[in-house]
Amino acid sequence: MTVELTVPAQAGRPGLLLRPWRAQDAEALAAAHRDAGMKRWLMTSLDGTEAARRWIDEQTAAWAEGMRFSFAVVGQDTALPVGHVAVKRKTAGAPSAEIGYWTSAQVRGRGIAPLAVDAVARWALGGDRGPSLTRLELLHDVDNTASCRVAVKCGFPLRGELAPHPPKFPVAGHIHALEPGGSA
Repeated sequence: MTVELTVPAQAGRPGLLLRPWRAQDAEALAAAHRDAGMKRWLMTSLDGTEAARRWIDEQTAAWAEGMRFSFAVVGQDTALPVGHVAVKRKTAGAPSAEIGYWTSAQVRGRGIAPLAVDAVARWALGGDRGPSLTRLELLHDVDNTASCRVAVKCGFPLRGELAPHPPKFPVAGHIHALEPGGSA
């Protein structure tokens, strides 16, 4: 099933289209992953267009399995992705999931992440063609203040702090969580 979500243009921000990743997005995806700012916060890094193509194929398969719903964030004034939002279940059919996101360097700080995260959270928790989840968790390093701002803007209350678990998680983290009827 193909799901596309739209966010209308507002207050000087461009409209957004959130759609599944496509094979033709591989070059833009690889370019976004060359950014040092993204490499700092992401757990995975894509090294080149071929790796990006494999990643896109993995997202398509995970969507079909109902495990991961990955959206390319595309400005309505361009055909190229400028960000990503994903809803990731830990186990098949789980009623809760984690939401993750990034924006590319050229649009970072322009309010695109909160708009995209809000749209996907509404879809995931609302049941309208979505997975009808009962809880979405948003996790980030405590040092990632930009991600914390996105969580707060999207109505994800801070639920607590996560202890570090080196080497994968060398610093403490925040856990934000939203349930249906929340502010997403």
